[in-house]
Amino acid sequence: MHGFNKEELKILKKLNTPKKVQDFINSLKANFEPNGDECKSPRVILKRRKAHCIEGAILAAAILRVHGHKPLLVDLRTTRDDYEHVLTVFKQDGYWGAITKTNHAVLRYREPIYKNIRELVMSYFHEYFLNVNGKKTLRAYSKPVDLSKFDNKGWVTSKEDLWYIARHLDKVKHYKILNNKQIKNLRKADKIEIEAGKLTEYKKDL
Repeated sequence: MHGFNKEELKILKKLNTPKKVQDFINSLKANFEPNGDECKSPRVILKRRKAHCIEGAILAAAILRVHGHKPLLVDLRTTRDDYEHVLTVFKQDGYWGAITKTNHAVLRYREPIYKNIRELVMSYFHEYFLNVNGKKTLRAYSKPVDLSKFDNKGWVTSKEDLWYIARHLDKVKHYKILNNKQIKNLRKADKIEIEAGKLTEYKKDL
């Protein structure tokens, strides 16, 4: 099914709700890329049991697809001094939710309670800031990208890095969430928010 073998499907068929998928993604170790940048396929991630942001998003999308969802990703675009984030988005009972792989304390799972993608994205806005100075950095989001468009490249089982997915997410249409006046008037995060923002889930292996 969708390129997965029997052993893989035995694991993935148990992950039959977005909540279970998120719990599984959380159980994976963080990929800190000690050997350089990489973007592995779901099959490779399942073998290695570790992932970073976009890898976790791609795997989550593939798992949701096994259970009848479209494999959809949304790219969150930031200012140049911060890191972008990739969400796996899903629709349940007419509302949108999101699955993520992150080391951050709050840029995480979103319940399927949002009417549209913009509303979902805005739930990340106030917690998306730089820990060094509290600057809020989220600026735009992409339209959902259906990964089934890459089926001919074998993205689920590929031994090669999936950089073409990352490049497509970067090139696809993005929607601005702020105008210039709003950006100018943004208030920085409070000191206590900055301290909370320093919490991490995974530690680098020594």
